[in-house]
Amino acid sequence: MKNNNSDENQELLSQYLNYLTYEKRSSKYTVTSYKIDLRDFIAFIDTTIISECTDKTIRNWVVSLSEKDLTPRSINRKITAVRSFFLFLQKQRKVKDNPTNKIKSLKTKKRLPYFIEQKSILTLLDSIDFGEGFSAQRNKIIIELLYTTGMRRSELVNLHVHSIDFQQKTVKVHGKRNKERIIPLIEETTKHIKEYLLERNKITKDNTYLIVTDLGKKSYDNLIYRIVKKYTSYITTIEKKSPHVLRHTFATHLLNEGADLNDIKELLGHANLSATQIYTHNSFEKLKDIYKQTHPRN
Repeated sequence: MKNNNSDENQELLSQYLNYLTYEKRSSKYTVTSYKIDLRDFIAFIDTTIISECTDKTIRNWVVSLSEKDLTPRSINRKITAVRSFFLFLQKQRKVKDNPTNKIKSLKTKKRLPYFIEQKSILTLLDSIDFGEGFSAQRNKIIIELLYTTGMRRSELVNLHVHSIDFQQKTVKVHGKRNKERIIPLIEETTKHIKEYLLERNKITKDNTYLIVTDLGKKSYDNLIYRIVKKYTSYITTIEKKSPHVLRHTFATHLLNEGADLNDIKELLGHANLSATQIYTHNSFEKLKDIYKQTHPRN
């Protein structure tokens, strides 16, 4: 009985992951994260078949996660994965009720996104010596594209040379669920891409991806991460120095300079405005600091 239930649970998980990958076109990060969380959940319910799970089962699972000293944010991520899984099973008529409907997410502290000060990022792009040759040109264009377009790391990795329109000075990006958006490029960035391509084409002319390795192969996530971490370490002491920080920096600086929130939403490729509104908190915190420093009553 145990093996039969386990096999059935694993089969349902496999169907859901295929749905995420091929129908919903979720990013590989989402699929991997959900796979890990759902495997843990299935291991927890052990011999219980998924269709027999109740809200009590889910609550016991949440309690077990809390006892492992996981943060509320991490637990909520896992709850989201299981909730989405059961929604899929409902649509497929594999389960009648969704036991997560009675489960509320845990309260978490509002965490503001990390970003780099404008003066610091401009110092990096204008003053830091990246060196000469292909690798140097590539490393700089990675930093520059992430900061001046706000694109995600995965979007940069999958960006093709033909996605750049030099005449219109735009870049076509395929985001989550393969949703396409067009982002304008500043004159200087367009110029730097052309200079980079001269070096890149000495390495490879067959590969259509814009960012390539020293061997002319398609770039990969960890390469982008290492490059961003290395160079941002020269200009900031913030805890996180990932490519996503440059995306946060892009959005925060636009907002500080008076850009409309809806325009920033479109540039970032957010599905709804609520995801973009978190950047208003950074701007408000900056206003409070300026107020404290300059108001005569302080």
